[in-house]
Amino acid sequence: MIAPHNSDPSVSTISCHRVADTEAGERVDRCLAAAFPELSRSRIKALIEQGNLRLVQPAGGAVETLDDPSYRVKPDQLLELTVPPPEDAVPRGQAIELTVVYEDRDLIVIDKPAGMVVHPAPGNPENTLVNALIAHCGDSLSGVGGVKRPGIVHRIDKDTSGLVVAAKNDVAHKALSEAFATHDIEREYRCFVWGLPSPKSGTIEGNIGRHGIDRKRMTIVKSGGKHAVTHYQVTKVFGLAAAELSCQLETGRTHQIRVHLAAIGHPLIGDETYGRVTPARRKALPAAATFPRQALHAAMLGFAHPRTGKTLRWESPLPADLMALSSALSKG
Repeated sequence: MIAPHNSDPSVSTISCHRVADTEAGERVDRCLAAAFPELSRSRIKALIEQGNLRLVQPAGGAVETLDDPSYRVKPDQLLELTVPPPEDAVPRGQAIELTVVYEDRDLIVIDKPAGMVVHPAPGNPENTLVNALIAHCGDSLSGVGGVKRPGIVHRIDKDTSGLVVAAKNDVAHKALSEAFATHDIEREYRCFVWGLPSPKSGTIEGNIGRHGIDRKRMTIVKSGGKHAVTHYQVTKVFGLAAAELSCQLETGRTHQIRVHLAAIGHPLIGDETYGRVTPARRKALPAAATFPRQALHAAMLGFAHPRTGKTLRWESPLPADLMALSSALSKG
């Protein structure tokens, strides 16, 4: 295998691989994915379909451009894959102040403030975490899927604060995505809920899917949906009216903690989507009734580094607004 490295990110590189006898009959995209683990299989498939693969037959035979990812390779064929330089990101970089808790050539971990959207979308095309990361990381983004952009492998809601990791290249993006998919990620959230859960520790399990009527909401569904498991532990009690919880996720579904806690009758304080403020709640804790966002914070994140395998772990303290909420709840 020959894989030239070019330090100039604006120049295409050509990576070559000689097919071994043991690889005979493999799909060409699978063969190249094993030969060049820094490129995801989906990225290799796209490169092949775009005409970036040359096939050289053994003993000085014919040379042809191959655009079929399912082609079955033969022994001693030479595969020449051209990797174009990453394209500029579609979202524009914006100089937005970030709290960076860790950064290296492969990944970056941000302590996201409440109110910041993670990824551009209709209604939020700018001032997102992705816009900020494009500007902050600059040339250290070697490209995810052939585009100079950070690889967002998990998201937290706009009004949830706390730790988020993004990949800077295909190697890190692939490894972190697989770690999240296989639940090899350590995550802990701190939150404040209405009422006092009983028992004070437990596991909530229930498939989560789209609400049948309101498609912007998620709900626990009897059939279909995605398997979801949340472990909770009460860490502070504010009488019978409210409590602080630590939640650990086995899975990472959209709105998982919000949906699961609402399902057991203890929705997040400030969650207008899943937690209605009843007159009794408003009377018992007026400060909680007017809290302007869901009281949820991604407090801890841990995983094995995608390149070195070293275990990494970060913690984020409660932000000022949640500290103030805790103080107000303590006073009743």
